Amino acid sequence: MGSDTSTSPRFFVLEEGIHGSRYDADLDKAEPINRADAPRCPRCDGFVGMLKWLPPYRVKLELHGEELGDFIETSSYEFLISERFAEAFRAEGLTGLEGFHPVEVLQVRRMTKKKREPLTSPSYFVVSTRFGPAAVDPVLNQMRISAPPTCPECRLTRVDAIHGFVLEPGSWRGEDIFRPRGLVGDLVVSERFKDFAGRHGLTNMVLTPTEQYMWDPSHLGPAPLSKT
Repeated sequence: MGSDTSTSPRFFVLEEGIHGSRYDADLDKAEPINRADAPRCPRCDGFVGMLKWLPPYRVKLELHGEELGDFIETSSYEFLISERFAEAFRAEGLTGLEGFHPVEVLQVRRMTKKKREPLTSPSYFVVSTRFGPAAVDPVLNQMRISAPPTCPECRLTRVDAIHGFVLEPGSWRGEDIFRPRGLVGDLVVSERFKDFAGRHGLTNMVLTPTEQYMWDPSHLGPAPLSKT
């Protein structure tokens, strides 16, 4: 891709660890599950998120790996982080997360048949990310979309495949974790967050440089290069 990565800030897509890993786990929200309205774009009124999870925050976990990690997704908009993750994030002044509501873990069910030591669960908090100002560059990306976005604020459109993307210069305001306009279903983090996660050994995370990130369930391939 034609971006100058030597001088531009670097960003990474944050995903949960791969299935079959040491920290592989599934989450079910326990009843009662209360919801609030999904957030909307302030300009076009289109949805820019899913229904918001409200208290009580109660979950049941299924562990397919060996131990529970520091990061467990509930959706692209809300996820669980361990107490040590939460404390370090706030202590070091990183930005982009909100909520930090304690979660009650009702049950942890080990799904492997091998005998293990008794399992303990970390204390977890549920956090969410805001729809922020950072935006996917409309030119310097390799995304296949069904139609050009009609709203210049949220830039919502149907994305069919991603073969790397970069952020529009000047749109990022310093957040360490955010959902970019044009790809509101993806979590993107700063290089400072990547360094933070590495120093603290935070688990169950995969961080991929945005320009190398691939999502192509229908095997469509990269978007054709624009002719100028």
